[in-house]
Amino acid sequence: MPDQKPPQPYHHLPEQEVTDFFSSSTDQGLTAEEVARRYEIHGRNELKSKPGKPAWFRFLLQFNEPLLYILLVAGAIKAFLGSWTNAAVIWGVTVVNAIIGYVQESKAEGAIASLAKTVTAEATVIREGQTLQVPSGDLVPGDIVMLSSGDKVPADLRLLKVRNLQVDESALTGESLPINKSTENLPNDTPLAERTNMAYASSFVTFGQGRGIVVATASTTEVGKISQSIAGLVNLSTPLTRKFSKFSRTLLYAILAVATLTFVAGIAQGESWAYVFESAVALAVSAIPEGLPAVVTITLAIGVNRMARRHAIIRKLPAVEALGGATVICSDKTGTLTENQMTVQAIYAGGQHYRAGGSGYSPKGEIFLEPDGLADDLEKNGEKNGAVKNRLENNLPPALRECLIAGILCNDSQLKQEEEAWSVVGDPTEGALITAAAKADLNQSKLAAASARLDSIPFESQYQYMATLHNVEPRVVYVKGSVEALLGRCSGQLNDQGQIIEIAPETIRQTVEAMADRGLRVLAFAKKEVGSDQHSVAHEDIESALVFLGLQGMIDPPRPEAIAAIKTCQSAGIQVKMITGDHITTARAIAQRMGIQKDGQVLAFEGKQIESMDDTQIAQAVEDGSVFARVAPTQKLRLVEALQHSGEIVAMTGDGVNDAPALKQADIGIAMGKGGTEVARESADMLLTDDNFASIEAATEEGRTVYQNLRKAIAFLLPVNGGESMTILISVLLGRALPILSLQVLWLNMINSLTMTVPLAFEPKTPGLMQQPPRDPYEPLITGRLLRRIVLISLFNWVLIFGMFEWAQETTGNIAVARTMAIQSLVSARIVYLLSLSQLWSSIGDFLHRRASSITPTPILFVGIAGAIALQVIFSQWSLMNRLFETAPLTWNQWGICLLAMVPMYLMTTLTNVVDPPQANISSKS
Repeated sequence: MPDQKPPQPYHHLPEQEVTDFFSSSTDQGLTAEEVARRYEIHGRNELKSKPGKPAWFRFLLQFNEPLLYILLVAGAIKAFLGSWTNAAVIWGVTVVNAIIGYVQESKAEGAIASLAKTVTAEATVIREGQTLQVPSGDLVPGDIVMLSSGDKVPADLRLLKVRNLQVDESALTGESLPINKSTENLPNDTPLAERTNMAYASSFVTFGQGRGIVVATASTTEVGKISQSIAGLVNLSTPLTRKFSKFSRTLLYAILAVATLTFVAGIAQGESWAYVFESAVALAVSAIPEGLPAVVTITLAIGVNRMARRHAIIRKLPAVEALGGATVICSDKTGTLTENQMTVQAIYAGGQHYRAGGSGYSPKGEIFLEPDGLADDLEKNGEKNGAVKNRLENNLPPALRECLIAGILCNDSQLKQEEEAWSVVGDPTEGALITAAAKADLNQSKLAAASARLDSIPFESQYQYMATLHNVEPRVVYVKGSVEALLGRCSGQLNDQGQIIEIAPETIRQTVEAMADRGLRVLAFAKKEVGSDQHSVAHEDIESALVFLGLQGMIDPPRPEAIAAIKTCQSAGIQVKMITGDHITTARAIAQRMGIQKDGQVLAFEGKQIESMDDTQIAQAVEDGSVFARVAPTQKLRLVEALQHSGEIVAMTGDGVNDAPALKQADIGIAMGKGGTEVARESADMLLTDDNFASIEAATEEGRTVYQNLRKAIAFLLPVNGGESMTILISVLLGRALPILSLQVLWLNMINSLTMTVPLAFEPKTPGLMQQPPRDPYEPLITGRLLRRIVLISLFNWVLIFGMFEWAQETTGNIAVARTMAIQSLVSARIVYLLSLSQLWSSIGDFLHRRASSITPTPILFVGIAGAIALQVIFSQWSLMNRLFETAPLTWNQWGICLLAMVPMYLMTTLTNVVDPPQANISSKS
């Protein structure tokens, strides 16, 4: 076999040229020596898993955060000065944050390992003229592989011989129906999904037999190329992690600058080294929101639980918030937007149009006469516009009955019921025909028994039809196939009374076009009566004199709940785009039915068009287009990247192997938990347990709620850091004793902040949340409004801490009591501030103004406040805490004075709420 590539793609070369290129033989295959030689060159037919980072290394990476560097250095300074207790506490905080980050870290990526599993199977090969069973991992290029129904294709094959071969390539191409295979060479630029002379690794043979030559193994297969593209992808951060990284860097520079200023000012004033280091460390510790990582994790975890109750399982915590910020949802069609069950919706027989109700393979539903022609809305239930009177009861029109019977008898599939779910054993198209007949009370088993099959002509792509001979009187041949294949063979057609009349081919063609415009796949049905002595059927028997019975148009119908979810997403300013491997006509029709459009129009692009576009053109296409059909895996990836380059936050759904790279590239990848491949599930950030687009809309709502609550948490946490930092800095500049020490700051920033902030994570969604547009992807974590609020409350906290400390020290002469009173006053004020951020504040306002309120405050808010009060009592009244944190017990009078701080905080929050209402602080406007 030559080492260079073939002169043309394999699907473009004749079979003999391909076998010659690989120095192989269709009947003899390779010799054992040649197999061994090629095995040495190409290796096993397996995809290599990318090794994950060891657990200890992933834990150490959690310390690779700028703000943690400051805490580590601060702890080292305290240890250098001999304050081992303080150092231990500071280092303990960093370890706690590292543990939280480690738990949050997603499990080691398993997508490539899953891809490796998809090519592990047994293969039937011809070597040295003998048929052998070998592990698929032992295959080499040039091997001759035999395929039969039920086989998993073990490598990429150029087909050499086929007999009624059908292959399910949905996991690779997105095509919802099995593909009829052939051996004819195809044009050079034939898209992957239309290469009917190829069989690809990871696909399944659903019908027939075939023989092919291995042209690619392992990472050179199409599924292997996907594996490489996954391995080469950067695991993109989410908008939240990007904003936190930027915020952390900004805060780091500010802390270093202010800590340096504090240090220099202390030295300039002649303060001791111990005082200067304590002041600098205290300022650094006070400025770092140590509780923020824990609060973020807890808030996201609560969002995870809420989403799970709405059929969305989150694999990676930051994805919770990312979905809430999505501006575009790119959805696969089959199974997500649609039922993933072929359904007959339109029937034409005897010159009449009929509509079949129901969906999927369940035989529940009825057939309705449509006297005005093909219905525009094929999903309606028939209860509108007086259609009830047109329901067919017991007496089926003869032509309709014959058309449905032909669909049942000229059929090799069966329906199966498991509990309440129906599925098809065999071809999905044939399952739809059985279901349609069952809705007219035609039973497959009874008809098959009464009309025993004597012979059949299986479907072959070159003939485009299937025929069956049945033992009835007179004997009859039923035929089903493409309209083009059958219409020329028909000399007449049944009318509505069951009489044979002259065929009207132009009317039939117009009906076919009308069905195709609605995205229906159309099959034609015919019959021919033969002599009672005929026991077999051949192609010659049905060359002419067939009687046309009718048409059945089927489609994988849209999910009704997905249609409503799309409308909700669009009202929330979220674009919905369909990216599918299916035909453009079908995709456009489904999009039209579901309202996936822009400015009232459905602009659709095909993979061929995308392939020829440059970056500028594809950017315009993703902006204007609503549907992208016949899309290859690499093109899906390009579409997602183009949307991201234009500033969109992209959520991508998928269920097949072909979706994995795009799922991984998207800001949030959403895989199907029921019908999806393991590859897609491992590549995704979120799984849908019900494989339903409606669950994406519900999860988006929860994601927005999570972001809303995170912004509240930031608004609550940062003012205390600001107040502490200003207090320490000004104390050093004025040469005063520190009103608050570094360990006391850690208590406030970790213990008190966590206790009081966690209740904000449980806040319910605000009314009208899904009527708001998505937030600006470029909006900073701290908007102008939020910054004003943080600065105002920080100034208040500084005045409160500094003022209370100075007053208490002046009146008591005890610096420990003064510091304790300053801390307790701050906590008292924080309780009021917490309430002002919660939805309880809005409920109270509604009550005072006698307005109806749709908000129910969460009980955990009161639990958090009660817990904070209890901890503060222990903080000041327990002797052990006094020794550890240098606090002092307070008297009842002193406690009362501390509680007075609630009054000015109430006035301050009232003022800030007038200037910037609480909900404005979490809006997308800055």
